[in-house]
Amino acid sequence: MPQVYTENPEKPGIMSSNLGMYRVQLSGNDYEMNKEVGMHYQIHRGIGIHQEKANKLGVPLKVSIFIGGPPAHTLAAIMPLPEGLSEMTFAGLLSGRNFRYTYVDGYCISLDADFVITGEIYPGETKPEGPFGDHIGYYSLIHDFPLMRVHKVYAKSNGIWPFTVVGRPPKEDTSFGNLIHELTGNAVKYEIPGVKEVHAIDAAGVHPLLFAIGSERYTPYQKVKQPAELLTIANRILGTGQLSLAKYLFITAEESKPLDTHKEIEFLTYILERIDLHRDIHFQTNTTMDTLDYWGTGLNTGSKMIIAACGDQKRKLCGDVPKQLMDLQGFKNPRLLIPGIVAMEGPEFLSYKEVQKQLDDLSWAIDARGAMPTCPIIVICDDSTFMSLSLQNFIWVTFTRSNPSHDIYGVNSYYENKHWACDNMIIDARRKPHHAPPLILDPSVEKNIRHFFAKGGSLSKV
Repeated sequence: MPQVYTENPEKPGIMSSNLGMYRVQLSGNDYEMNKEVGMHYQIHRGIGIHQEKANKLGVPLKVSIFIGGPPAHTLAAIMPLPEGLSEMTFAGLLSGRNFRYTYVDGYCISLDADFVITGEIYPGETKPEGPFGDHIGYYSLIHDFPLMRVHKVYAKSNGIWPFTVVGRPPKEDTSFGNLIHELTGNAVKYEIPGVKEVHAIDAAGVHPLLFAIGSERYTPYQKVKQPAELLTIANRILGTGQLSLAKYLFITAEESKPLDTHKEIEFLTYILERIDLHRDIHFQTNTTMDTLDYWGTGLNTGSKMIIAACGDQKRKLCGDVPKQLMDLQGFKNPRLLIPGIVAMEGPEFLSYKEVQKQLDDLSWAIDARGAMPTCPIIVICDDSTFMSLSLQNFIWVTFTRSNPSHDIYGVNSYYENKHWACDNMIIDARRKPHHAPPLILDPSVEKNIRHFFAKGGSLSKV
């Protein structure tokens, strides 16, 4: 749980600093032990902006890594604060006293941290970092990331080294996410006009899936309602801070009845009852993506999808698997996930070329059996029984293991003026060869730590 501190090389000082919680690899790979560490952070992070400025100046970026200290400092490091607002200001606000620090050899040293590691990142210097378990629930692979040359290490006597465990939610991001929502949830209304609520769905690993409630005030005279203001809000959401990491955004307007994005089934049901699949699906292709998302076209590249729906109810959703999805050649074990969404097991994924024909044949077979308006979404997966066991399984598999531009198909799909449309949307959420492997708990490791929690153990009272 490192707190990585940097300052703006063009404007030094804590008021222009950034504090972020980024991966720091202390050992392994090609790192020279105690002299080099790996720094993994995403291109849009504050430290990345500081490094880009240092690179332009041709100077190394000074870095201080704080470990431990006041919980307010740990929380400040993960807060999605506006660019330019120092996390140290926020940390002081939370803890009720100023950040206590000094400078040694030109490096900022937190006087409250249990440990501090100082060092420099030189322009263009990288080494392989990873593999590393991540909060989405997979093992991110080995990639070149910036290298920090260690300058000095400081430690308090009897210092405490805090740690966390990553993996498929619920894990550490669940607690962080809940606290961030509690502290900043109401702020989004002021940051993005017209928004009532934005919810990053924990079950999907937070970043891949967003639910949002907006408003429709632009065309109150229209007899037939369709998304208008919702689309401008959606683009604003996907261009805002960490929300820009989202891959799927479901957004609707609150009209005659109150909505709550935290009631996931009710929220999805409301949208699926109103969605016009010929009009309400919007893609953003060849765009930047979360570094930890391995389901796109490469590191930091992929696509996004906006599903915006509002207005009157258009359909009643199926409460059972429709007959059109029974006994289809090559696809088996159809299971209802939630009203209006069915999962089916497909053959092993081999290539996109083969899948295109495979799912074209599936679409034609479904269409030949008659229209199926009660089931707007079909998910193709490796294990539909697993998907149907819980809402969390459905969300995790569907929205982490798919790339909208490559893995969305449709019954009777077509393009009109470059807009893609269909009668029923098919999401291919099968594992693909380029995907990162899922993070699986190791029973032997779990067994080895039990003594900490046994009577007399250091964590026995936790």
